[in-house]
Amino acid sequence: MILVRINKDKYKYDIHSLVKAFYSKEDVSVLTDEEIAKKEFDENDILFKIEIFLEEEKGEISMKIIRKDGSCAEAKTICATSEEGADSSTNGTSASLSTPKNALKQMMYRELSKEIGHELPWGSLTGIRPTRIPMQMLEAGKQEDDIKKYMQNTFFVSDEKTDLAYNIAIREKKILDDINYRDGYSIYLGIPFCPTTCLYCSFTSFPIVTWSKKVDDYIECLKKEIDFVAENFKGKTVNSVYIGGGTPTTLSPDQMTRLISYLREKIDLSECREFTVESGRPDSITREKLRAMKNCGVDRISVNPQTMSDETLKRIGRQHTVAQFIDAYKTAREEGFDNINMDIILGLPGETEEDVKHTMSEIEKLSPDDLTVHSLSVKRGSRLAEHIRNNGYFVAGDTGSMMKIAAESAGRMGLSPYYLYRQKNISGNLENTGYAREGKAGIYNILMMEEVQSIVALGAGTVTKRVYGDGRIERCDNVKDITLYMNNIEEMIERKRVLFSL
Repeated sequence: MILVRINKDKYKYDIHSLVKAFYSKEDVSVLTDEEIAKKEFDENDILFKIEIFLEEEKGEISMKIIRKDGSCAEAKTICATSEEGADSSTNGTSASLSTPKNALKQMMYRELSKEIGHELPWGSLTGIRPTRIPMQMLEAGKQEDDIKKYMQNTFFVSDEKTDLAYNIAIREKKILDDINYRDGYSIYLGIPFCPTTCLYCSFTSFPIVTWSKKVDDYIECLKKEIDFVAENFKGKTVNSVYIGGGTPTTLSPDQMTRLISYLREKIDLSECREFTVESGRPDSITREKLRAMKNCGVDRISVNPQTMSDETLKRIGRQHTVAQFIDAYKTAREEGFDNINMDIILGLPGETEEDVKHTMSEIEKLSPDDLTVHSLSVKRGSRLAEHIRNNGYFVAGDTGSMMKIAAESAGRMGLSPYYLYRQKNISGNLENTGYAREGKAGIYNILMMEEVQSIVALGAGTVTKRVYGDGRIERCDNVKDITLYMNNIEEMIERKRVLFSL
């Protein structure tokens, strides 16, 4: 464990995220003196301590790393005396001119880099959207050199990741400039059922075998939410629709047809640029379901292998085999789908660089239109997190090398990176990157990740986001429990009605 003591209740999330980025296998606690006084710690469990003193009024921040042997390292930095007074105008500021938060993170990054003996690919950046920085600077008219210098000087981002973020921002901006997203909105429908729960998953999902008799009732609740959207967003343009989960293809062909047909009947989708169904699990895909989706106007699907190793698939709780995945993918092509995404995960338990090379070699034979490369993120609510707590952390290969293997393979298939995001506890402190052919980039992914328009989310465990003209965002969550969702559907709808009436 690493204990961080801070004299003020500020910047805890950023401090925790940055320390965790360097020490991914360790538990990290960021506490004030008052909070520490209420807890009991076994000193033998503490790897080292960090003490942080914020004195923004004086324009100073200091820190001390206290090692187990009693030795320590100290550092101090100068900062602006307030967030408002700092020069945060994305022009490559030094630590002395940055906001207190940036100055703190810069100092921590330098000291932790020295302590552990290496740097991080994304530097001190701890947010989930690294492309937001170059995107905003592009919109402000900044030039490439200014943008890259700012990312490197302010956040210590590596040359490789700076180039990646900048190039993706260029592609995203080109796609967004072709969409009237400011006057539109997107719809997300959540289907919280799965054949089984994967080892690494923490999404809202329930075993379909247990809930099969309640699926029709669940669809009726989705219809009530669709009615709300039809009434409250009349005259507004739907830019994209995404049906996710869970696993949407746990629905029967008839259920899928009824749901999508009702959506099209109630809401004008004539200007919709993309209609995606995350078909995901190959063991849930049939020709009849694919045909039903195609007949309903679905034009983009995901068929996800995660890995092309049967051994790993068993290990992570996927019931399908590699052969089943290939069959599902080829069937989707036969049914006329010309925009198919695949997801893979790097850093899965037991996998090495050779496994990733094999996976990418097999994927190249199939040549998908879109490939999303995930670095494994250990979610707190997943069975994987519990496994790590009981058995210790696993590292079979170098995730950074795996990412390069996947990126090179994507390039050979003619796929370019077009969106990117990061997660907590992500393997190798890396990122998740979407690659696509020209004209096949996932529009919903960009709109959702860049948070540039409202997403109206329907279903259990979904999160609606209202994006205001000034960039402010307000969220409205639906409860995760399916029974509670269905029993309180009117309350869920009313909360959305209030959100969009403000």
